[in-house]
Amino acid sequence: MSELIVWTYDWVPQGPRGFVRDLRLRWACEEAGLSYSVRTVPFTDRGADHLAHQPFGQVPFLSDGELEIFESGAGLLHLARKSEKLMPRDPVGEAQTLQWTVAALNSIEMVSVPWWFLEVTGAADNHLSGWLASRLDHMENVLKEREWLAADRFTVADLLMADVLRVARVRSFGDRTATEAYVRRVTERPSFKKAHADQMAHFATADQLRS
Repeated sequence: MSELIVWTYDWVPQGPRGFVRDLRLRWACEEAGLSYSVRTVPFTDRGADHLAHQPFGQVPFLSDGELEIFESGAGLLHLARKSEKLMPRDPVGEAQTLQWTVAALNSIEMVSVPWWFLEVTGAADNHLSGWLASRLDHMENVLKEREWLAADRFTVADLLMADVLRVARVRSFGDRTATEAYVRRVTERPSFKKAHADQMAHFATADQLRS
């Protein structure tokens, strides 16, 4: 079996730590019991070599032998094909998992990330707040009716959706008890806690090397 390598930055400032998207790939590998290692590219010098692997100069990207994949969603789906723990093999369960994985990226994250950027830059009027609140309302209605998004069990769709909802700061938009419980339920999984702790330790070590 080829070696899985998750690529991330060698260092990031304090703010993004715990949210850098290599966390998603680490978490998926932990859930599936897939052996992997973590390697780095420079945060401050995103040169031609980095761009050859990730054309936008971002992380993560994933190496699997001679195969390389950029974008966290694509990497997650690649890992899900390796393990039924992440995605069912029956057509209905697989289709449900795929649609909710794409929904996390296209229906929630495409709104939550620009909203977050406007918040942290101190925009006087964050005109995306209403749009994001509407999307979160839809998710609250869905999560009132189910524990998991697909196949009546945890899948990679829950992994990604919970991570996206963490960034969306659900509590900023009022009381959404079902969504808040869902995010807690998913992020209390041991694999998330390990992946999160490992990422934080990675950047803490980088601080020491820079000092």
